[in-house]
Amino acid sequence: MSDLEENKSPQVLPTASRAAKIGAHFLAPITTSYTDLLMLFCCYISGLVDSTIYNAYGTFVSMQTGNTIFVGLGGSQTRSTKPYGWAKSLTSIFCFFLGCLFWSRFSRFLGPQQRRTLVLSYFLQSLFMILAASLSQAGLVDGTLTSVPNDIQWIQEMPVALLSFQAAGQLAGSRALNLNEIPTVVVTSLIYDFASDPAILQSWGKNVKRNRRGFGFLGILAGAICGGWINHGTQRMEGALWLASTIKLLITISLAAWPSQEEQLPKMT
Repeated sequence: MSDLEENKSPQVLPTASRAAKIGAHFLAPITTSYTDLLMLFCCYISGLVDSTIYNAYGTFVSMQTGNTIFVGLGGSQTRSTKPYGWAKSLTSIFCFFLGCLFWSRFSRFLGPQQRRTLVLSYFLQSLFMILAASLSQAGLVDGTLTSVPNDIQWIQEMPVALLSFQAAGQLAGSRALNLNEIPTVVVTSLIYDFASDPAILQSWGKNVKRNRRGFGFLGILAGAICGGWINHGTQRMEGALWLASTIKLLITISLAAWPSQEEQLPKMT
């Protein structure tokens, strides 16, 4: 019996050691060096998704300033050609608000820069996007982009709700990584911060925050342009949503393999 136990122990110990290493890996805080590159891809996702959902529903899922205006126009009944457009925008605002409540507390509870927090957050965001794309792909919601419907069917609101909720997770992620200059879901404050920077004319390597803001704006713009191309070519919304889901899954995988703070990378200058 003792020989059998001795034969088992070398197999059990390496397994336990691997499990401990994996657990420690996901509990470790990641280094924030170069994570701005991941947030710039999130900017691209926001432009891609917002341009698509606007073409499909006449509303946004990330840019809540525009949605607030749409709700106001609906309240004043000046958009009589789309009498229920305000309801779609209100759905987006409400679900984005719920997302802010959830993702901010989720991040604080698990530890904002711990690998497990970021990986799980972006994985869940990816699932919400995949579900929205699947609803359109399966025909459960109308994914055509030929015209924005004037009436309201609540099942058609599901992609708006899912995508608005997950969009708040991107904002929570940028805050967790101390990258407030790349909010990923808004352009107005980004443009102001870029223009008001007293060091706006400094050389490339001396003003990283200015560079991030500039590329954040270009990322959202590039996403919106690509979304328009995809929408024009397919006349359906799921194509752009599948692309956005894939990019977010790649961000999730990158976070899973990102160096920890103990493996600090040199900061971008």
